[in-house]
Amino acid sequence: MKPTDTLFKNAIVLTMDPDYTIYEPGAVAVLDDKIVEVGPEEKLLQKYQPSEVVDCGGKVLMPGFVNTHTHVPMTLLRGLADDLRLDVWLMGYTMPVEREFVSPEFVYLGTKIACAELIRTGVTTFNDMYYFEDSVAEAAAEAGMRAVVGETVMKFPTPDASSFEEALDLCRALIDKWKDHPLIVPAIAPHAVYTCTPDVLTACVKLAQETDSIVHFHVSETADEVQNMRNEHGIPVVPYIRRYGMLDTKLVAAHCVHIDQGEIRSLMHAGAGIAHNPSSNLKLASGFAPVAKMMEMGTNVGIGTDGTGSNNDLDYIEEIRLASMIAKPTAEDPTALPAKQVLAMATIIGAKSIHLSHLIGSLEPGKRADMITIDLSPIHNQPRFNRDPESVYSQIVYASKSTDVTDVMVNGKWLMQDRQLLTLNEEDLIAQAKVVANEIDQFLRGREKSVYSKLIAIGGAAEEESFEIQAKVPIEDRSAIIDALNAQGIKVLRKRHYHEYDTYFAFEDGTQGRLRYREDEFLNAKGEIQSVRSRLTLLGESEKEASVGDVLLSRTRYFAPANHSLRFYTEYFKPSSAVAVEKDRLRYLIEFEGTEFFVNLDTLIKPQLGKFLEIKSRTWSREDAEQKSALIHDLFRKLGVDDSGLVTEDYLEMINTY
Repeated sequence: MKPTDTLFKNAIVLTMDPDYTIYEPGAVAVLDDKIVEVGPEEKLLQKYQPSEVVDCGGKVLMPGFVNTHTHVPMTLLRGLADDLRLDVWLMGYTMPVEREFVSPEFVYLGTKIACAELIRTGVTTFNDMYYFEDSVAEAAAEAGMRAVVGETVMKFPTPDASSFEEALDLCRALIDKWKDHPLIVPAIAPHAVYTCTPDVLTACVKLAQETDSIVHFHVSETADEVQNMRNEHGIPVVPYIRRYGMLDTKLVAAHCVHIDQGEIRSLMHAGAGIAHNPSSNLKLASGFAPVAKMMEMGTNVGIGTDGTGSNNDLDYIEEIRLASMIAKPTAEDPTALPAKQVLAMATIIGAKSIHLSHLIGSLEPGKRADMITIDLSPIHNQPRFNRDPESVYSQIVYASKSTDVTDVMVNGKWLMQDRQLLTLNEEDLIAQAKVVANEIDQFLRGREKSVYSKLIAIGGAAEEESFEIQAKVPIEDRSAIIDALNAQGIKVLRKRHYHEYDTYFAFEDGTQGRLRYREDEFLNAKGEIQSVRSRLTLLGESEKEASVGDVLLSRTRYFAPANHSLRFYTEYFKPSSAVAVEKDRLRYLIEFEGTEFFVNLDTLIKPQLGKFLEIKSRTWSREDAEQKSALIHDLFRKLGVDDSGLVTEDYLEMINTY
């Protein structure tokens, strides 16, 4: 008899091999970290002399599940901000908290918590994308899990890199450190087309090809992502990334919710894997990926949980069931994604999708001993019908729970036996998580009280205060004023023509000031749109605005680029009311009496308040404001305008009066 380390017997062995062979009763022989043989129990008991015999008690013995897309450290962000749109959740809450808290220690703890949860649900391998992935690797290796660790690369600064070049350096260091590890596979993870420039994609492809590394990338997760790509480049996402060589790498394309048959075919021919994330796509209302069509066309589609920020759990059996259930009404076919096929997506096909099927995904000689047992005896899985031996697939997919996973082995080592974790201390992890949650709560409570803090949190705000003086008068015609601007003593430094769309947000707490969202359309001499700019301005409290003489002194505080939609800002800032203003504006920057002023010739379109000449200037002191106030009156007269009808209200107050 041949010696071996462990012999599993008395099991329903689902091999998930090319023939989907089932042995009942079956046995598996393991030596060191590899499977030696799989077959009928009687045969293997006669052939091998094991150091340990494991009686599976009639449970299912099968390959461990492969979670093909996740962000495991985000367990520490679980439940942070739910029931929001993807952009609001990501840009308004998740990323600000990440900027504040994510560190190697945060990532290490979050990964350990995730590993405990993943092991309990039968996952033996996960494919990760996050920051400080070296800490993910350390934590996963200590827990004994197999992991693909993808260092995130973006055009923006991230918690662990101030530039994409620095992120690429982290990728290279990760690859050099972990490339020969028995459990950890280093990877490169450019985030998505909307966070990566062509330079970023090209650099990632070059490094991936040089090091033969896996590339993990979000593809066509939302309809907006795809539509923006079509608007800006005239093509959908997959042809766009193909242009920069992404399909010439070991690509794992996460989500692929909004792709057509041509794109599916391109990914299939490129040998790319797709990671389907049903829970996340449902929770964020991203849509329904055409998974049945992908499988029909021969694409390798695995199943992922995504991160717990958008799921909110890592229950993999639930994910398998959802994958099958969603596919049926989506395809309008109850036979779509049957149990056996979807279980293959969770094992061997999932392994193929992350380019590791030579090591894992099935119980076959020579592959790593990554195995789990599932107990089918609980009441929720009774009775069992034996006329069809393949009914066991249905039992697992449609009736089993994650709590039915009793034992987990990775690389020939036990991680869980009889539902007891062996490599992780759950009580200690829970205690540490509470401390982090309290710190994040304190941060968000403080931020929620302040519109300013929320503005700063989403990034890009200029943290400087300024004041301005302004006054305006109604006019009938602006042509005479335009002529007067060319008069002696007035130097025109710059001229612009805008069509402006303003939305003013007011808040129940008047001390928060008012937030203005502005979309500027820059017009040429023919009145054609040349470019568009959006920005936010946090204005001072209206009741604290004062007059200097009869000119309004207002406090204009913080400016930020507006990189998101009006709907995003409405949902993020939650104003008590909003007022829209539309106007045509000719703006001149002039020098008068050695002082710079903005001269605006405005036509109020919505509401139709008429035409105005408005003069503004920045100021920094009361004395300066008084001097400029006097100059404004002189400037009105220089332009031939009677300022007896001077209006000191801004347009928002005028509209409220109107």
